[in-house]
Amino acid sequence: MRTGESGFAYVLLLVAVAIVAATGASALSRGSAMGQRSAERELLYVGQAFENALHSYAGVRPPGENTPRAPTPLTLAGPMALEDLLKDPRTPGLRRHLRKLYADPITGQAQWGLVRDAAGRIVGIHSLSERPPLKTHGFDAAHARFEQAQHYSDWVFGLPAAQVVGVPALRAP
Repeated sequence: MRTGESGFAYVLLLVAVAIVAATGASALSRGSAMGQRSAERELLYVGQAFENALHSYAGVRPPGENTPRAPTPLTLAGPMALEDLLKDPRTPGLRRHLRKLYADPITGQAQWGLVRDAAGRIVGIHSLSERPPLKTHGFDAAHARFEQAQHYSDWVFGLPAAQVVGVPALRAP
């Protein structure tokens, strides 16, 4: 065996291992980004479900809905707890505004950040994640305010009052 050939094979093997490692790292990075994009889509879906439930509970017409609702004495107030969206304690019988309490798709936890009004009623929810979102533009008109968001916790879903009042000052874990 010649001495020059054995060193060349070793270098070729190291280059091949480096290429395989770089390809694997790239695939993992793309897979992670795809998972985060999927979680963002799920957060938008779940957040919209909570927002619709809060509108229903408060008796406020969601943006884009043209059918008028008759005002009742139970309107214009959010719930004291998220569980009140599952069974409205203000009415006899069973009235659901939300089918189930969803977990936060970004954190995987059942805990949400709550935005409360001065009376302590829930007017909005948000993720507790401080990670920066991948999606920064292309939101629908109802969520155009998310384009300025620096973190997922800035994506607040809720009643219009939650957007008018200083949301960061009202956040409660």
